[in-house]
Amino acid sequence: MAQQVKLKAQKRTVLGRNAIKKIKKEGLVPGVIYGSRAEPMALQVEGKELTNVLAHASSEHVLVELEIVEDGQSTNRLALIQEVQHHPLKRQLLHVDFHAVSTTEKITSEVPIEAVGEPLGVRTFGGLLEYSLRSLEVECFPQDLPDIVRVDVTNLNIGESLHVRDIPLPSGVEALTDGDLTVVSVVASRVGEEVVPAAEAPVTPEVITEKKGEAKAETPQP
Repeated sequence: MAQQVKLKAQKRTVLGRNAIKKIKKEGLVPGVIYGSRAEPMALQVEGKELTNVLAHASSEHVLVELEIVEDGQSTNRLALIQEVQHHPLKRQLLHVDFHAVSTTEKITSEVPIEAVGEPLGVRTFGGLLEYSLRSLEVECFPQDLPDIVRVDVTNLNIGESLHVRDIPLPSGVEALTDGDLTVVSVVASRVGEEVVPAAEAPVTPEVITEKKGEAKAETPQP
């Protein structure tokens, strides 16, 4: 089941680039909450608190109980951290989107996949475990959303695979990803394959053809 953590936020009343620059200097991260039939609301959250929440999460899709303070009054809203924008170089948090959800309405979300155990084909025959999918799209009520989907690969031999349809999901969780798609496979190691270095590749002999003019010049005259 998804981690449900508490996070404080304040309604942001002053908008624009200058306002965003100011709150960032104060260690705050601008954001917005939308969805669940409510008007979008501009927010600001403590950068350290948000960083701590994300650091302990399996993915950025974290279910939070958001305490929003507005004019001295606070209200609680259940929300999914939908998207987090980072600075490309500094990894600084730039913006966060919250998707308000209801415990009575189903949501769709991406859940990371993790293989558990060492496959038979790897430990016995030196094969390799390959991922074809790293996440799974699921539908469920917010309170049933799993943090991560774990797949037992212990019995997989070389040449065998697990597909989406083979993954056991918690009660109330339905996979939306195509059931025929491969999740993980065990393949033979390529270490023993013979590779011909480029320097040893067969060399095509150079073929020299005479120019027509030169051929005529060398032809003896009667």
